[in-house]
Order: sequence, then structure tokens, then C-alpha cells
Amino acid sequence: MKDVVIIGAGLAGLTCARRLQTGGLDCVVLEASDGIGGRVRTDLVDGFRLDRGFQVLLTAYPAAMQWLNYEALELKKFSAGARVWCEGRMHRVSDPWREPGALWDTLRAPVGSLADKVRIATLRAAARRGTMADLFARPESSTLGALRAHGFSERMIERFMRPWLGGVFLDEKLETSSRMLEFVFRMFAEGDTAVPAAGMQAIPEQLAAALKPGTVRLNARVAALESEAVRLASGERIEGRRVVVATEGAAEILREVAAPVWRAVTAVYFAAKASPLGEPTLMLNGTGRGRVNNVAVMSDVAPGYAPAGEALVSVSILGAAAQDDAALEACVRTELTEWFGASVKEWRALRIIRVRRALPVRWPLDRRVPAAVRPGVWVAGDYLNSASIQGAMESGAGVAEAILHEVGT
Repeated sequence: MKDVVIIGAGLAGLTCARRLQTGGLDCVVLEASDGIGGRVRTDLVDGFRLDRGFQVLLTAYPAAMQWLNYEALELKKFSAGARVWCEGRMHRVSDPWREPGALWDTLRAPVGSLADKVRIATLRAAARRGTMADLFARPESSTLGALRAHGFSERMIERFMRPWLGGVFLDEKLETSSRMLEFVFRMFAEGDTAVPAAGMQAIPEQLAAALKPGTVRLNARVAALESEAVRLASGERIEGRRVVVATEGAAEILREVAAPVWRAVTAVYFAAKASPLGEPTLMLNGTGRGRVNNVAVMSDVAPGYAPAGEALVSVSILGAAAQDDAALEACVRTELTEWFGASVKEWRALRIIRVRRALPVRWPLDRRVPAAVRPGVWVAGDYLNSASIQGAMESGAGVAEAILHEVGT
């Protein structure tokens, strides 16, 4: 009999297993699919690395710093800022603390007033005050409400904040909690934005590699929970004194768990003969029209994302795009031709990835104290915490700590 059976080999489940094993408990991780990572997966297509939706690691995440070896991941960093498409051309908006040389470009970019840019500094300072617990206990409103209350102009919100934060939260309306706004401002201020050289799936792979051999079982779909056992769809029973349900489908297994509401994203990937930008930065659509929210040339950030002599262009569309693939691709090409010129017509379409369960909606936003939903059964995942890599890993580690405390190790 295992000490703990963990259902789900996403970041929450793998981090939970790591902590349990360092605490001396015997556990197994059951994954229904053919690979680990949950929503953090990377597909290899014609030599290109396609993350399942545009994803990044904020290196200041406390749980990531604790459980990941950044050097081994060979993290590749984005520049500290963005390029904003508006008024017919790209404008640079940079973090003056990280890129002081771009201050003049940032000040004259037509995305907001000088006062707006000063307000970014005051919001940044506010987000860094106090502890993380203090931040998540502050009065809560929507992100849009908080930005307006902070004094940002509508032009600044529409041209910069909405495409930038909308892309982070997958929330075009900026209904996400103001606590999340301050949290991400803090993380962006205190660390880098990066991706592993081999793609985002390198993160769960590193977590799994540190587990004891045989800990993770793939293609092991759970059919039901039984008394001190988990029954697989194959009929096999796996006995365990405790069970952690660390899958986004927990509500399908446990009646005590409410199914989360999800935000969707659509990623459109193109291969280009040359980068349309030539620098490791994020490009935002500041026009307030069109389908494209943001664009990144991933091979400018991490060259290993594309074969030699080619560039990988990642395009993000918020929500579940209703158009079929051919129509969506044509729409994106038309928009980006305005940005980058006629060369867009020569780009080769690689894949369109529709992620319907990309980020859970969290309102009100708190970091739930781990507790068993029934005797011997626990739940973990970012839908119980902040909707982020940090939230998933923190939740998994927190459940493991609670179990270790319960058993007295």
C-alpha cells in the first residue's frame, strides 16, 4: 500500500510528489494522458517547439525558485518591456529600472501620458510593499477597477494595460482580481520573464526527473475512489492511505469539489524564414481592434524553439476562437501584414492550438489553506490558489506539507 496516491501529473501533482518523497513518504502519481505537465506541455512539430498556448515562467515565483533548478533549465529571457502596435507602427515601452537606455522611447510612446508612466512606478512600488500574505489580504476589486482607481487614463488602459494584462490573465475585460494584478506586478518587478531553452515542458520534466523511478504512471485513468484505494479504468486497484486529486477534472471524481470556470486561449504558430522583429520581446496590439492580442517571435527569445535558419512566430488570441482553422489563419495573416508587411504571406502555418481550459477563474482570490475534502482525500491545483505556475506548485507543496504534518514526519 502506498502512503499517498496522487491523481494528475501536472505541476501541482508533481510538486506534491517531490515534497512527499523528500519527507520520506512513498507515493505514486497517476496520469490519464500520455505525458506529464498537465497544461504545461510542448509539442515538437517539424523541428519547432510549440508550447500549448503562449506561456512564460516568472523567475520570481517563490515556489519555482524553491523547486526548480533554473541553471539546468537554461532559461532564456524576454526583454524587460514590450513593443506596442498603434498609430501605424511599433512603439517601445520598457521597464526603466531594467532598461534605462530605452527611457526616452518609453516616455514618448503614444500609449499614455507622462503621468500614466509615473503611475506605473507607483503601482509597482505598492505591489512590492509588505509580504505576499499581505498582498493577498488587500481589498479586492477587478483589475480594470483598480487601474482606474489608480488614476490611469483610458488611453493607457486600452493601448497598453488591456493587451498586456489581458494576455497575462487571458481576460480581455480585465475582470481578474486586483490581488492578481498586484501579484504579477510584483513578480515582473522582482524577476525575469523567461522560457526554458527546450520549451515549457522542460519544467514538469525536471520535477519528474527528481522523483524516484517508477513514481509516475502514464495512461492511468482513474475511474473512481474507493476506501483506501483508487480504481483505474482498466479495473486495477491501487491502494493508498491518502489520495491527492491534483487534476483540473477533480469535480468529475469528487462531489465535494465545484468545477472551476475556465478562460480559453488560441495559439497560432507560423514558421518564417526570418524574424519579423529581431529581438526577444513581446508585441502587443494597442489598436483596440482585430483578433490578435499579442505576438512573440519565440526563436528570438530561445533559438532552440526553431530549426536553424528559421523563426517561430507565436500569435495569441484570447478566448476560444469560433472560426475554423483556415478562416482564423487568414484573419491573422491579414492583421499581421499590417504590422510586418507582405512577408507575412510567405509564412508557413504550423499549427493552431485551442486551449479551452487555459486558466481557471479565481474570485474571490485567496490562497486556500490545504484541508482534506473528506478523510484521507485532498485536492490541489491552481484553481485553489492563484491561476499561475506559482499557484499550482504552491498548492501541491502545501498539500504535501499538510499530509506530512498529519502523519507526524
